[in-house]
Amino acid sequence: MSHSLDVFLGGDPEVGATRVELKQLVIAGWTGRDPAAVEKHMRELELLGVRRPSAWPVFYRLAASRLSCETVIEVTGSRSSGEVEAVLLQCSGRLWLGVGSDHTDREVEAFDVTVSKQMCDKPVAPRFWSFEEVRGHWDSLILRSYIEEGGAVVAYQSGSAAEFLEPLDLIRRFTDSASLAEGTAMFCGTLAVKGQVRPSAQFTLELQDPTLNRTIRHQYRTAVLQAA
Repeated sequence: MSHSLDVFLGGDPEVGATRVELKQLVIAGWTGRDPAAVEKHMRELELLGVRRPSAWPVFYRLAASRLSCETVIEVTGSRSSGEVEAVLLQCSGRLWLGVGSDHTDREVEAFDVTVSKQMCDKPVAPRFWSFEEVRGHWDSLILRSYIEEGGAVVAYQSGSAAEFLEPLDLIRRFTDSASLAEGTAMFCGTLAVKGQVRPSAQFTLELQDPTLNRTIRHQYRTAVLQAA
């Protein structure tokens, strides 16, 4: 089932929003180039009771309606948290790049990763850049996230895109071809956190392009659904 989303394609702030018909949402996991870094993230999640996959990368297919540009998402319980990720979007015959959060219910993740992925909306910044504009300097891109803790905003994740499989390589592993199907969004993997994986009522994510001197930034809050 398709899902409509209004996003801004390209770096020109004067260009209005484009209505995208999203048909497929994919979360790629364990996408690091460095096996040691992948191992570190696996150990982080094992502390939460999450079993490691037998092979990687892994591709989780989600309902397209889970992708959201809203600044508030509703969650069940208090044990969910965000993860900053680069996001690929195939739209209008072109590949675009943005940034989102694979917000995940950690309690459910401990017994079923696939189910946990479906539990929460996946916030994404409404701005996307042309992938062709960054393809030549992909490794220089920087991903960061921040959480609210004790009334202060603290750094939660930080690293470069060089830590991950290159997007076209990731696409080939998923599709056995050179491109995504039209209307597909793919999250490209996350970074290790500073400290332990932990929840926060507010999550800020950003994708920085030092080469072209620009940044995509998005912030959202969680609203915990009350038990009946």
